[in-house]
Amino acid sequence: MENTVDARTIKSPSQAPTLNTRDVRKPSLRLWWFLVISGLVAWIIAVVIFDYWPLIREYWTMAVVMIGGSLVAGSTPMGGGSVSFPILVYLFGEAPENARSFGLAIQAVGMMSALIFIFGRRVPVQTRLLIASCAGAAVGMVVGTFCVAPHVSRTLVKLLFSCLWMSFALLTLARNREFCSLSHKPGLEWKLALEIGLPIGLLGGLIAAQIGVGLEMVLYTVLVLLFRADLKVAVPTAVCATAVTSVIGILLHLGMRDIPRAVFGEWIVAAPVVIFGAPIGTYLVTLISRAKILYFVSALCVFQFAWSLKEISPRPAEWLFVLGALLSANIGFYLLYRRGIREERAVAASIGQ
Repeated sequence: MENTVDARTIKSPSQAPTLNTRDVRKPSLRLWWFLVISGLVAWIIAVVIFDYWPLIREYWTMAVVMIGGSLVAGSTPMGGGSVSFPILVYLFGEAPENARSFGLAIQAVGMMSALIFIFGRRVPVQTRLLIASCAGAAVGMVVGTFCVAPHVSRTLVKLLFSCLWMSFALLTLARNREFCSLSHKPGLEWKLALEIGLPIGLLGGLIAAQIGVGLEMVLYTVLVLLFRADLKVAVPTAVCATAVTSVIGILLHLGMRDIPRAVFGEWIVAAPVVIFGAPIGTYLVTLISRAKILYFVSALCVFQFAWSLKEISPRPAEWLFVLGALLSANIGFYLLYRRGIREERAVAASIGQ
């Protein structure tokens, strides 16, 4: 539950009250266990009745890939699709649209499992900003799927993915220690949550419609840069955003009936892995330094960026896209960071008076 204050007094992010993380209810994972066991039973029944064993033998490697992908997804502001996309596109030679659809499908299972796990353990999240951003993302997913995706080349989709996570890597490498030391748990009134959440959700949804991920990174950066939020709030909020966006996205593609056999085969193999892996990732950060995890993931982002440039061999116009995307992202990060710092200092000064 969030603190209640007059929305008219909230004129800037720095004036947001502190999120009330006290919950009188005891953490309970009964619902999570019930849904996980039910899901596994349903999976076994489906495999036996519909004879999916040939698919499992053909696509078993995706189960191995998603062991790491689901752990990363649950412990960082990166969806499992951020791991599967480059593997499918550059190593397995699949089309970007297939990698996107697989990412949405597998995140709809793994990240939704993580969402239920997070709420069951009463992990604090910025609920109002989450709801507002997911509402914006729903619009962004629809517009991005039907109006943008048909007009974007496969090469630009690959470059968009690479630039998105390279931007995340640069931000993390530059500010990781600072981010890991943040302890603020911002509470937001609905007015401010909607003013910020709807536009960033729209942007994140447009991106996710192309590459399967995006909202989580946008939401995470706003929380840590603008609101100076504790990663214990920012990361779970990003994980929940991925879950909701992925469900919306995969429902759209199921309605369009454009899920190929390969994507279904990869999904049926990896689903029982991620249903456990993503929640384990959310628990893993209580045992391992989050700073070390984020440094490791950032190194992977740099590697995949270099890998993608080598595979694509961008033409001059595509190099301009890469440079423009990286420059735009980092300018945006800088502006958010400066505003967050400025207002944090203003609040500290007002308290000291």
